[in-house]
Amino acid sequence: MTNVVVVGSQWGDEGKGKVVDWLASRADVVVRFQGGHNAGHTLVVNGVSYKLSLLPSGVVRGTPSIIGNGVVIDPWALVAEIEKIRGQGVTIDPSVLKIAENASLILPLHGILDQAREAAAGKGKIGTTGRGIGPAYEDKVARRAIRVCDLDDDAALEMKIDRLLAHHNALLKGLGAEPVDGQVLWDQVKEIAAQILPYASPVWRDLDDYRKAGKRILFEGAQGALLDVDHGTYPFVTSSNTLSGQASVGSGMGPGGIGYVLGITKAYTTRVGEGPFPTELFDDIGARIGERGREFGTVTGRKRRCGWFDAVLVRQAVKVGGINGIALTKLDVLDGFDELKVCTGYRLDGKVIDYLPASMTAQASVEPIYESWEGWSQSTEGARSFADLPATAVKYVRRIEELIEAPAALLSTSPERDDTILMRDPFAD
Repeated sequence: MTNVVVVGSQWGDEGKGKVVDWLASRADVVVRFQGGHNAGHTLVVNGVSYKLSLLPSGVVRGTPSIIGNGVVIDPWALVAEIEKIRGQGVTIDPSVLKIAENASLILPLHGILDQAREAAAGKGKIGTTGRGIGPAYEDKVARRAIRVCDLDDDAALEMKIDRLLAHHNALLKGLGAEPVDGQVLWDQVKEIAAQILPYASPVWRDLDDYRKAGKRILFEGAQGALLDVDHGTYPFVTSSNTLSGQASVGSGMGPGGIGYVLGITKAYTTRVGEGPFPTELFDDIGARIGERGREFGTVTGRKRRCGWFDAVLVRQAVKVGGINGIALTKLDVLDGFDELKVCTGYRLDGKVIDYLPASMTAQASVEPIYESWEGWSQSTEGARSFADLPATAVKYVRRIEELIEAPAALLSTSPERDDTILMRDPFAD
């Protein structure tokens, strides 16, 4: 048996929460390794919806769950999320949840700065959620972040708060925002510390113990490959690396412990926020896909932009992310369409290309080249066997596999956990 890394192969919102929850029944441990509470996963279990942002999806099953050092943690958001999920009857305590003691924290000043900068950017805004994720990662790289372990070290905490404010208050002043009061921030942090510290742990050591014991570890990513800070549609990206390689760095487990990489892939394409989107639809078909797929952000509630499946982008994600196979989700949303289209290449400056270039100007200028496919009228919703799918739906799936150069390991045919077709068990590879 192998460990499995789950990542998004598009711009996020591919349905990772449901797939991770389904895989958690085969896993002994679930690890979240990057991102912040800007990510949202919705799990539907026996008709009950659980909306998670920071918590790994394994907590709903009671599977030991870890928030790794690659995640930036808003402690107030985390405590609120724990209480909300507890209110739905789920047990969350230090026996179920551990937090990396070296994970960096998102503080109130990060959100203030994030929103002030977006407002000042005007038409040049990135389209962030305004939750402070970017500024928190900046502080981490600049070596001025407050980490979980600092909550139990008053001397280090005082020094780090002073250093943070010397930087951030100058920025806030320049943006015309009010400076942050150091005593208020100290009081806020010390108050939340008691609720966070019981979960703190050297999780790299915990993971090594799990590995030596032969436990199956599931690594859960947030966002998607096209939002990766290096390989995504920069600058319209998130502030962390979203590819599978981050599972190692963001958890403290060496690369040798990372096994099968499963890329969660929506049967069409969506995007939230600003940035290029070659196959975006602005017509009734795009609106129909959005309505049928309930395409609204889990965290922000923002309406998602919708378009046809882009095989060029997913193939690129497969290559740079080391994806071994995909979980194709929301196939049922395409039920009833007379015609489906798949992007197989781009036209740029009169030339045909088979990849998305790095240049921001080029990304905004590419024109999709489509291949048309016959749709299907039969319902695929709730199908649990490949044999239950219409022949045209099977052809659609097989063509996608050819174009992206990766096999489908799973097919999801509804938000319900068990409406999943297993074609290849990732843990068995």
